[in-house]
Amino acid sequence: MIPSIDVSALFLGPALARDPVDAALAAAARETGFMTVTSLPGNALAADLRKQLLAIFALSNAQKRALCRRSFAPENPNVYRGWFPLQDGHPTYKEGIDIGPDLVRPLPHDPADPLTEPTPLPDLPEWRAAAATYYRAMESTGAKLMQALARGLGLPETVFDAAFRNGISTLRLIRYPVRPMAALDPAHRVGSGYMLGAPHVDSGLVTLLAQDGVAGLEVEDRAGNWIGVTPTEGTLVVNFGKLLERWTGGKLRATRHRVVGSGAERFSIPFFYEPAVDAVIAPLGLGDAFAPVAYGDHLWEATTQFIEQRGIAHLRKPQAAR
Repeated sequence: MIPSIDVSALFLGPALARDPVDAALAAAARETGFMTVTSLPGNALAADLRKQLLAIFALSNAQKRALCRRSFAPENPNVYRGWFPLQDGHPTYKEGIDIGPDLVRPLPHDPADPLTEPTPLPDLPEWRAAAATYYRAMESTGAKLMQALARGLGLPETVFDAAFRNGISTLRLIRYPVRPMAALDPAHRVGSGYMLGAPHVDSGLVTLLAQDGVAGLEVEDRAGNWIGVTPTEGTLVVNFGKLLERWTGGKLRATRHRVVGSGAERFSIPFFYEPAVDAVIAPLGLGDAFAPVAYGDHLWEATTQFIEQRGIAHLRKPQAAR
């Protein structure tokens, strides 16, 4: 079962009111690596705001191509940020866009580092304003959750804060279309449905996911069973990545998950709360030692293995090699 946790005390009220929330978050992070959180402040999870963000999928093919990464549209300069189209023949079947922090603040661009490139965005002022509102709300939520997890681990609540200054968090908008069963590779079928997102563990730290009401997200439990995460209005799904599991000495768990379709178009909005490119992830004294790594180097090595980022690994050198 996926725990559901009211996190309102993280944003309001005296410090003592946070204690049970911290404990619940730490327990869920340790035991399942997945949870849903409720009672966030503001209107970031309002259905109308989510609808505004997803309106980007109504762009024409020509407009989408102008936003595409260079690997899909060779005339475009952007390598890491931007649009990725549907790709047939793979377990993962989705289109969408990856948006960086330049949506809300200037990001110093290092021409040698695609992770700092600007995001190509459509000329839709109302959409941009809605996306910026959502991005800021998720950054605030990610910061509060990281502080709560630090307290739950018995660490100073600000232990993670410095790494996230000038962070390069990614807002991703995804559409999973219906897959035609007649033409589907049998290997991509799942029971009476079909694979949309291949089983994987997130590579980074914290993922905040807004679902659209269509089921499909599934989490693998410790016994190897797949458990559906019911999409509930007004909630965020929270899960953790491999790097956070390593950073916390295995105290927090990264969990495999997948997306399965059953005949309905599905949308989702994950937000990957990420540190700065040059933030050094080093042992906290909680478990096994590991070699410190610059976040940008870890992110590049991990994400260039995914289908929508394949073929670009050679375009960035590790920081130590510059």
